[in-house]
Amino acid sequence: MFTTGQLIFGILFFIAFAIIIGYQYRKDLNLHKKYYKGTLWVLLAFIGFIGMIAAVKFIFI
Repeated sequence: MFTTGQLIFGILFFIAFAIIIGYQYRKDLNLHKKYYKGTLWVLLAFIGFIGMIAAVKFIFI
């Protein structure tokens, strides 16, 4: 399906992309801690809401 060159390029691209994203995240970590306090609770509420919708679907259907 893919040639050897395409697979090598894809793997190298993924590795480089992951390294760059990790570096940028570490660089902005102090800003994230300052401006995005409490986002974990929003994430948990969202996951709970989706879980509640799924539960209602399986109970009533």
